[in-house]
Amino acid sequence: MSVEVVTFGCRLNITESETIRRHAQAAKLENAIIVNSCAVTGEAVRQARQQIRRMKRERPDAQIVVTGCAAQTEADTFSAMPEVARVIGNARKLDAATWAAPFGALEKVQIDDLDSIRTTALHLVDGFEGHTRAFVQIQNGCDHRCTFCIIPYGRGPSRSVGAGEVVSQIRALVERGYREVVLTGVDLTSWGNDLPGTPKLGTLIRQILKHVPELSRLRISSIDSIEVDDDFLRALAEDERLMPHLHLSLQAGDDLILKRMKRRHLARDAVRFTKEARRLRPDIVFGADFIAGFPTETEVRFENTLQHAEDCGLTFLHVFPFSPRKGTPAARMPQVARDIVKERAARLRAKGDELLRRHLASEVGKSRRVLVEQSGIEGRSEHFMPVKLAHSFARGTIAEVRIAGHDERGLLAA
Repeated sequence: MSVEVVTFGCRLNITESETIRRHAQAAKLENAIIVNSCAVTGEAVRQARQQIRRMKRERPDAQIVVTGCAAQTEADTFSAMPEVARVIGNARKLDAATWAAPFGALEKVQIDDLDSIRTTALHLVDGFEGHTRAFVQIQNGCDHRCTFCIIPYGRGPSRSVGAGEVVSQIRALVERGYREVVLTGVDLTSWGNDLPGTPKLGTLIRQILKHVPELSRLRISSIDSIEVDDDFLRALAEDERLMPHLHLSLQAGDDLILKRMKRRHLARDAVRFTKEARRLRPDIVFGADFIAGFPTETEVRFENTLQHAEDCGLTFLHVFPFSPRKGTPAARMPQVARDIVKERAARLRAKGDELLRRHLASEVGKSRRVLVEQSGIEGRSEHFMPVKLAHSFARGTIAEVRIAGHDERGLLAA
């Protein structure tokens, strides 16, 4: 049986999983399951362990390899599982030699110190199994130390891929028929800080749009709005191929909580950014990450976050109940009771549902261009809204449709 790659977590992991799949197939790895894990929350780690146990029951003769951020930060957890054959850290998972080595030739746990890594290679991928849009990793790691976050320990310091390599990769993907490309990374807006001349993300975006004119849609994954530069905003205003949907790493809407999180912005900074972006691109929509129940969060401070979602005019909320990660400063702070954390997360998700329904209703009657996904009868609009199509279209095409209604989770085309 051929290799299976199971991916948890972010879009960056999707990109890396495709590289892993190619290396494993080239090495003729047989009857193996590779789990590319996520460490962003304790729940993500729990889900990975649960999935590993289930897969081993279903395929008892399969060799299970765990890699990714959770493997890097919790190697002992996974190596202690009898179902796991190997644990491979993030420094080695994209190396072809890792997957070519026989299972018994190396130690079960292969974890390296990431602090010394200063470069990120662009791993050329000419297609993405099961995806109509392509993902290009332009950055990895993070130099910031938010008090709740374990990811810098799993990814290492921030490092960027050169602009020329990125443009060449995107051109190759477009030549293979991809209409939409998504730029991915751990801390996207830090792209360029380690490159000669310290270019900004906006510079890269403008180069992509200029030098790959055949690219129909360029999409940006999660960004830190406080670091958005003028070229980014100009591209947003001037080129419709840059999609009018941004996902913001906000985390909270109360200034004291933001300070205790060691974030680099205040609530008013996020409001100012969304207003300016909306002025430049009136149809833009925003999603955002929020943490509910951060240590020391009072009811009043939580309500400030609820109001912040309104103040920023958000459409999509990605809500995390606070999960203390061992080794982070927030894990040592006074904790909010778990039942309160869960209750606040539920209220924040309910606010997100309300905001989404409001946006869906506003879309009825409008014309939207939908990138058609695998089934041929559904896809995503410019604003990354799911759209169910009334007629079947060829996978990967962009269909112009009129929005006739919604089902409270997505749009319905006429």
